[in-house]
Amino acid sequence: MNPQLESQLLTTRRQLLGRVGIGAAALSSLLVGHKTSRAATSLASDNGPGYAPGTPGPTHFPPRVKRVIYLFQSGAPSQVDTFDYKPSLEKLNGQNLPASIRMGQRLTGMTAGQKSFPAAKSFVPFRQHGRSGQWISDLLPHHHKIADDICIVRSMFTEAINHDPAITFFQTGHQQPGRPALGAWASYGLGSASSDLPAFVVLLDKNSDPQAQPLYARLWGSGFLPSNHQGVKLRGVGDPVLYLQDPTGASANDKRQLLDRLAALNAERRKQVGDPEIDTRIAAYEMAYRMQMSVPELTDTSDEPDSTFDLYGPDAKQPGTHAANCLLARRLAERGVRFIQLYHRGWDHHGGLPSRHPKIAREVDQGSAALVQDLKQRGMLDDTLVIWGGEFGRTVYRQGGNATSYGRDHHPRCFSIWLAGGGIKAGHAHGQTDDWCYNVVDGGVHVHDLNATILHLMGLDHERLTYFFQGRHYRLTDVHGHVVSSILS
Repeated sequence: MNPQLESQLLTTRRQLLGRVGIGAAALSSLLVGHKTSRAATSLASDNGPGYAPGTPGPTHFPPRVKRVIYLFQSGAPSQVDTFDYKPSLEKLNGQNLPASIRMGQRLTGMTAGQKSFPAAKSFVPFRQHGRSGQWISDLLPHHHKIADDICIVRSMFTEAINHDPAITFFQTGHQQPGRPALGAWASYGLGSASSDLPAFVVLLDKNSDPQAQPLYARLWGSGFLPSNHQGVKLRGVGDPVLYLQDPTGASANDKRQLLDRLAALNAERRKQVGDPEIDTRIAAYEMAYRMQMSVPELTDTSDEPDSTFDLYGPDAKQPGTHAANCLLARRLAERGVRFIQLYHRGWDHHGGLPSRHPKIAREVDQGSAALVQDLKQRGMLDDTLVIWGGEFGRTVYRQGGNATSYGRDHHPRCFSIWLAGGGIKAGHAHGQTDDWCYNVVDGGVHVHDLNATILHLMGLDHERLTYFFQGRHYRLTDVHGHVVSSILS
């Protein structure tokens, strides 16, 4: 195509202003190593008033936290056996779930054909812990140590009833794929606080459950946002990032000169066609160069004292385990990474739950609790938000099996998560479910409400953080969501 015609077709207000100097100035600030934010490299006129103005720091209102560490438990832990203590189930155990409780709510195809729905009490005991007296099951003994640091939300609910749409809903605010991830929105709204690492980093735990649900890169994608906001995955096996070691053996000076020349060529092309993705390409080259320098030091935990590994447990020395990734998350947080997303798979137990849930719980228990303790010891918990939970809950009734060997089906009507850190009411339990642990009866928190609250703690108004795409202003929470003020300190 004729470059002049192509240029006319692609011109937008931002691109036009970019050609007369604003875009070049923003790009130059990246190339010389300044910390940049979304607002420093774009214009409010493009996307309306909904954005966080200024460089990293200024936000819609004063933030309570600087960063988020999200420990996502893919497959859905059973709230009946972890955080939602139901002494009523001692009496109801084995009884059929009444139709008045189920109220015709839909079931998955895995239990829709069951003729009866016998309730199953928790297979592990619950006890109270800490000064707050939080009820936590013995399935997670290391969590007992952080009872006074976490806020347990027992009244989460969602519409999604199957894994992929449910996880996609939590991570992007929509059940259908294609929307930006929560971490991408945070990157877009706040920019990066680190010049050497991305604003949004993803860590996948090693998985030992052969029936674990798959995860897809679109869960940490940027959707319709500029692609520089997508999550960067660090691998748990081999080099954390591919090509950390340059196969050509080129010197740092030679690589620097090559990148400078590439940047100049791309800048010329940017002047011709005005495509903002060219800026993303230049930024990607620059970040890759800087990560070649910063990531080896980040992932080398030999400088950690023995006390750190005593806290996180022996698994912390094995790359890719949940404990190792929790430790790596703390190191990323120390280096200014804005949003750190961990995924642990293997909680989807439709059969053999009493034997399989403990195994998965052991994989995440110590590392998750140690992360909270470690951040607290270092004075970082006050400005970090930690989140732990899955995409929905599990049914109180048994799926197949018998009283000692059974599964629990998907349950979106009520489940539990926990939060800890800046702005969160510590040692607090929010919300309540009915005696059957089937419906929320008080303090319901929807997925959109949780995401609105996360953005709020980062200083972002979920109604004002928008992006104009295909004729409308999009936001993470769509037209829904309320900040859950009752869990805030």
